Amino acid sequence: MNTQQLPYLYLTTTGRRSGRPHEIEIWFVSYNNCYYLVSERRERSDWVQNIQHQPSVRFRVGEQHFNGVGRAVDRTQEPELAAAVSQLMDDKYGWSDGLIVELKPD
Repeated sequence: MNTQQLPYLYLTTTGRRSGRPHEIEIWFVSYNNCYYLVSERRERSDWVQNIQHQPSVRFRVGEQHFNGVGRAVDRTQEPELAAAVSQLMDDKYGWSDGLIVELKPD
């Protein structure tokens, strides 16, 4: 399956206050065996705050299900990665302005 043709990834984080699962539908790209999301609201997004509090996540792309770890990508520390992901997002969706978050499958 070519995941680059699929429009959405479904991310489940653990609520930092409630402790309950929280699922969102979000644009994504895959790169070097990881999946990347961009948060328009940057660190203000609930799902980003949930990952910062509890990095263990579950996600699915098409029929594939994953457990993994999420983390924010620091554009200043990882400029090549940020540039590659931004280009992929721009090519797929025409947009990449925000905080890049990496999901690394276990």
